[in-house]
Amino acid sequence: MAQQCACPEHFPSWHEQDVDLSGNPILALKIPSFLYMPISYESYLQQQLLTLEQLELSEQWPGLVITRTGFLRGEILRLLTSGHSASRHVKALNTPFTVRGYLHNGGIGSIKESTRQLQMQIFDRGHMPKELYLCYLTCPICSEKKGGDKILLLRRWNKSATLAKRIQAKP
Repeated sequence: MAQQCACPEHFPSWHEQDVDLSGNPILALKIPSFLYMPISYESYLQQQLLTLEQLELSEQWPGLVITRTGFLRGEILRLLTSGHSASRHVKALNTPFTVRGYLHNGGIGSIKESTRQLQMQIFDRGHMPKELYLCYLTCPICSEKKGGDKILLLRRWNKSATLAKRIQAKP
């Protein structure tokens, strides 16, 4: 029996791009975390995949899981092609929900510099950064075959008139 890979086959090319996901249907599942580290992450991914199959929903990018963690809890999201379901787990993303993507080549331990670069790109455009979302594009099983660890960082942002004025006023 072959072991199945948990990483997506195809993923969006959102590196250094702004993407508007406002109103996009999602399948959301709450997950516990402790000090921003998800607890039983794999079991919640399996539960979400089972829910996806039971509800007969299709994903925009199969296998792409967007993860947001917090101090004690977080959430995993999957972007859907259609939001027609009576399930409490199927929702639409808030409006506005604009994210800036950044592809990080490396593991979670080396993510600090990429996060800093992503945040500076957002600030330099006069926007206020909000939540940070992670999409793990490679799993430990196939990391070597796909050229190492890859994580897609998604930082939600809002327009800020104050920051825009400060940037324009700089000499």
